[in-house]
Amino acid sequence: QVQLVESGGGSVQAGGSLRLSCVASGSGFSIYAMGWYRQALGKQRELVALITRGGNINYVDSVKGRFTISRDNAKNTVSLEMNNLKSDDTAVYYCYALAIRSYWGQGTQVIVSL
Repeated sequence: QVQLVESGGGSVQAGGSLRLSCVASGSGFSIYAMGWYRQALGKQRELVALITRGGNINYVDSVKGRFTISRDNAKNTVSLEMNNLKSDDTAVYYCYALAIRSYWGQGTQVIVSL
């Protein structure tokens, strides 16, 4: 069993920055990939960024050049540095981990105001 605990998020004006962090805990697991999804009000959950244990990274096109994902395999942590935030980035952000199955954090709100 894997537990994911997120931190960060909050409210910021457009053009600002925020950093999200997530720690995975539990026992007897090996995490293949970690990342972040988001869900805006009235929209489907979408992948924002994903990083594998080997360091392969994928970003959704809308955040490329603005967001940076990083991971510490030894500490089972993943972070998302979000710069030049836009109002369209407003959503609940969920930490994600892929081990023997998928695991999700409880979500953290990001609000970007104009």
